[in-house]
Amino acid sequence: MKKILVCDVMDPDALAGLEAVSEFDVTIKTGMDEQELMATVPGYHAPEIRSATKLTKNVIDATQGMEIIVRAGIGLDNVDLAAAKDKGIQVNNTPSATTVSVAEHTFGLMLAAVRNHGPANLSMKAHKWEKKLFKGSELYEKTLGIIGSGRIGLAVAERALAFGMKVIAFDIVQIQTDLDVRQVPLEEVLAQADIISLHLPISESTRHMISDKEFDQMKDGVILVNAARGGVVDEDALLKALQSGKVKAAALDVYEKEPATNFELIDHPKVLATPHIGAAAGEGQKRAGLEVVNILKEKYT
Repeated sequence: MKKILVCDVMDPDALAGLEAVSEFDVTIKTGMDEQELMATVPGYHAPEIRSATKLTKNVIDATQGMEIIVRAGIGLDNVDLAAAKDKGIQVNNTPSATTVSVAEHTFGLMLAAVRNHGPANLSMKAHKWEKKLFKGSELYEKTLGIIGSGRIGLAVAERALAFGMKVIAFDIVQIQTDLDVRQVPLEEVLAQADIISLHLPISESTRHMISDKEFDQMKDGVILVNAARGGVVDEDALLKALQSGKVKAAALDVYEKEPATNFELIDHPKVLATPHIGAAAGEGQKRAGLEVVNILKEKYT
C-alpha cells in the first residue's frame, strides 16, 4: 500500500477520489512548517502539495522512500527540484488545470486597474459619491504587451482580442498560436504596450526581470499587471515608477515575499492588490485535484 500525504487543502471531490483508491493509505496534515515536514515525511511515498507547502532541500533530504511529489498547480518554485532529482524522486504538476482561473483573474485585474474599481468601491463603502474622481479608460484598441506566452499568457491574449485590443508578446521560444498575436523583442513590448501583463515562472534568469532599466523603457502612464510570480518584478523599482508617474497603475496578485509584507507598495493609491488568488477558483482547483488523483493512479495502479 502506498502512503499518500496530503499537505495542502485539496478539493473535496478529488480528496474523495484519492481516498477511494484501495491501494492508497491517505493522511491529511496541512499547515506544516519545515521542521514539521522534516519530522513527518519519512515513510511517505507521495506528498500532494499546492503553493503553501515548501519542499526545501532539508525536507527532501529527510525523506525515506519518497517516490513522487505532485503539485496541484502550475509552478514548482516551492519544490527543490535539484534535491528531488538527487534522490530520484519524480516531480509532477498540473500546468493546464488552472489556466482559465488565472487568465480570468488577470483580466479582471486589468479591467479593475483601467476603470479604478478598487478605489471607487472603497469610496462608496465610505458613503461618498465621488463620481468625477474615477474617470478611467477603455481597453478597446489599447496595446497589451504579454511577457511570457505559455498557456496562461495566450489565454489572456485570447480575452484581450475579444475586447478589441492589439496584442504583442515576448517569449524566449517561438510562440505557437493561431491567435492574432505578434511576437516581438522584449524591448518592443516595453516601448509599445499601454498595458503589460507578466506570465513568467520565477528563476535566476527571470528574477527582477522588470526593474529600473525596464521601467525606463516603458511608455509614460503604462499599467502593469502581475499574476505570475512576485520576484519577476523588482518591487523597489516598481514603487519608484509609481511615485514618479511612469507607471499609472499596478495590479498585483503576487509578491516577492508571501505572505506579503511590502505595505509601502501595497498601500500606494495606484496599486490594486489581491493575495495570490489567481488560481483560487473552485473549478480550477477541482480540475487540479482530479489531475493529481489521475497522476497517482497512473503511477501506482
